[in-house]
Amino acid sequence: MDANSLKAFLTIVDQESFSEAAELLHLTQPAISKRLAALENQLGVKLIDRGNRQVRLTDAGARLLPHARQILDAIHNARMALFPESATVEGELRIIASHHIGLHHLPNWLRRFNRAYPGVSLSLQFMESDAAYEQMRKRNAELAFVTLSDSMDSHFMVYDQWADPIAFVVGPEHPLAAIDSPALSDLASHPALLPDTTTATYRVVSRLFMEATLPLHPQMPTNYLETIKMMTSVGLGWSVLPLNMVDDSVRPLDLGFPVTRVLGAVGLSGRQLSGAARALIEIVKSEEGSLHEF
Repeated sequence: MDANSLKAFLTIVDQESFSEAAELLHLTQPAISKRLAALENQLGVKLIDRGNRQVRLTDAGARLLPHARQILDAIHNARMALFPESATVEGELRIIASHHIGLHHLPNWLRRFNRAYPGVSLSLQFMESDAAYEQMRKRNAELAFVTLSDSMDSHFMVYDQWADPIAFVVGPEHPLAAIDSPALSDLASHPALLPDTTTATYRVVSRLFMEATLPLHPQMPTNYLETIKMMTSVGLGWSVLPLNMVDDSVRPLDLGFPVTRVLGAVGLSGRQLSGAARALIEIVKSEEGSLHEF
């Protein structure tokens, strides 16, 4: 099977569009259709149903999909093996970062990285952590810097992780701000301003309330911590924020126990990192201080 034809097949599936896949691969639409047709002719099966202007996998296409990714990963790994100790770090490096990491961690990393490796062209996307995992499955980036999830599956490899302490906070005029040592039960009677229920941060907080058999009343969910901070500061509810975001606009609540989430650098299992990706991870480790190295 031809690697270019497999790449065309995967890109069509991932983009759910022939035209968008062609644009991404810098091909014309007839050219990408020709590559898919060549693959189908070689295998003797139809892989994609083109009916009703929708791209849908056939049963054969669904069976081929994981093998196609593995084949292209093996080709990628073979290329990496040809120059394992190359002294030159260059080429394109595609990375994803959550919005919080992009604002509060990434600048220091990239400042050092750009000075040390000017031959690397960075392609950077910002998105929520759960969306980043999906983009990594599609091989749309080599590394993702995200909040680590307890539901992360075996497709991913954690190359570094570090603690990100978080604090319960309220606005200065919120009723909870007048309590010296509030308990979770005090918070349970007030609205909570939290990220979406699918996020690791929400699950950290939700687990605390579940273990204490207390109700949680989330209001107006948003995954942008800066927006949550603003809404908290004007007294719309209590929330949790990373300690490095806490300032005079909000007041931390001392609940008597620490709360921490974990951030990390994630790649795909079985897919070798480029020299540029390894170099960036070394910078991250020196800046953040690893909890554990995998």
